[in-house]
Amino acid sequence: MSADTLPAPSSLSAQGRRIFRLYSLYRLLIGLALVLLISSDLDDNLLDLAQPELFRKASWFYLILNTLIAVLVQRPRSMVQVFSLALVDVLLLSCLFFAAGGTPSGIANLVVVSVAISNILLRGRIGLLVAAVATIGLIYLTFYLSLSHPQASSQFVQAGGFGALCFAAALFIQGLSRRLQLSETLAEQRAEDVANLEALNAQILERMRTGILVLDPQNHILLANNGAQNLLGKDALAGQALDSQCPELLKSLQHWLANPTLRPQGIQAFVDGPVLQPSFVHLQHGSQQNLLVFLEDISQIAQQAQQLKLVALGRLTAGIAHEIRNPLGAISHAAQLLQESEELQSPDRRLAQIIQDHSRRMNLVIENVLQLSRRRQSEPQLLDLKYWLTRFSSEFRTSAGPGQTLHLATLGSTLQTRMDPHQLTQVLTNLVQNGLRYSAKQNTQGQVWLKLFRDPESDLPVLEVEDDGEGIPPEQVHNIFEPFFTTESKGTGLGLYISRELCESNQARLDYKPREQGGSCFRITFAHPRKLS
Repeated sequence: MSADTLPAPSSLSAQGRRIFRLYSLYRLLIGLALVLLISSDLDDNLLDLAQPELFRKASWFYLILNTLIAVLVQRPRSMVQVFSLALVDVLLLSCLFFAAGGTPSGIANLVVVSVAISNILLRGRIGLLVAAVATIGLIYLTFYLSLSHPQASSQFVQAGGFGALCFAAALFIQGLSRRLQLSETLAEQRAEDVANLEALNAQILERMRTGILVLDPQNHILLANNGAQNLLGKDALAGQALDSQCPELLKSLQHWLANPTLRPQGIQAFVDGPVLQPSFVHLQHGSQQNLLVFLEDISQIAQQAQQLKLVALGRLTAGIAHEIRNPLGAISHAAQLLQESEELQSPDRRLAQIIQDHSRRMNLVIENVLQLSRRRQSEPQLLDLKYWLTRFSSEFRTSAGPGQTLHLATLGSTLQTRMDPHQLTQVLTNLVQNGLRYSAKQNTQGQVWLKLFRDPESDLPVLEVEDDGEGIPPEQVHNIFEPFFTTESKGTGLGLYISRELCESNQARLDYKPREQGGSCFRITFAHPRKLS
């Protein structure tokens, strides 16, 4: 943008209104000074007035008019008002110039100043028009004054000089004001760009999943985005001390300060919270050195890495399953034939049974890992959960063993979701069988309760699978959904992992919570019945 491309203003800006108020105050002071001058005897002794009575009347009129303007016209509505007031001011000062006797009176200087100030507010030809009126008035009144006062004939050169000064002042002030306005416009644009950039950065910072903290040298939190508050499980962190909000992060910071080359270990801010990987960077802010803290949720990264490992393991298992299953089948078959021999003694028969048991266990591990590698895509269907669970419970009871009881309780009339019914059957079968097995260890018979209801907060269907077994120790709760983690010597550790994966593939969620009466409770939160994408 150049100075020539600046648009002509149709109204005054805030800066222009301040200049107009100062201009009004200046005219008011000039009028007051003139009235004080004519109220004393100085006008007779110091000024050779051509028209003393006209000068007195014009001075009073100038003061009264500018007083009214200062009171009534504090905020001009358009540039026409500014031009009119500047033109009236120049005409009145020209009248005073004539009444005071021409250039020796010094009134011409006031005319030049008035032209210069008016050209701060006016631009282009309008400002030059004020200068032209002032120049014509000075020269014409000097000529008219010379008719009645021959000594005024020598004032033409001075009057022309003041006229030239009016044009010079108008051109100089307009050029200067254009440059100042250009600088002000550019500064406003830069300020607006900086403000927009700051707002954009703040919005990006708030929407980032990475937690960001800014600490002062006393380890007080100066800034925390939403990601940091969510990862640390806090509502408000700004202004708080780090040791009171997250002592684990403070310990990690102290270890890093002792040796910045070491990678900080992962931390967990609260129970059941994500595993966080902190990183620290010094941040120089003026003379104060702050600290920038980044918090990354590595639990998802670890889960993705684990999935990649399982995929690789599944592919490897699929490749060698045939080579393993053939000798494994031969071993199992040979052990079965050996066990059927009548000459086999009891200790050897027990060894043959052990061979068969471990062969079946190895085959089960291979089947589970193969299932991970060739798991089919889910095909969600609209299910009436109350009807579906009633049918599932009926079918399960017919195949349940002695001493196994499955209870079903449903609340609400219609609870619907979209889920693959075959995968839901696999998940529930696994959870119910686990519950019956652990319940039978603690009681005379195994019992599992299925409770279907609608969550009052999320309004989503929820199914809880409860048992009255011994429950899961608190130190093992975080590991139960990890693949190959098991508390039994005969388990594969893939059942709960596969169940959670199947739920997530149907946009459902499987969680664990201790049962208040003792035992375990696995909770499935189903998706909304709208069509899944």
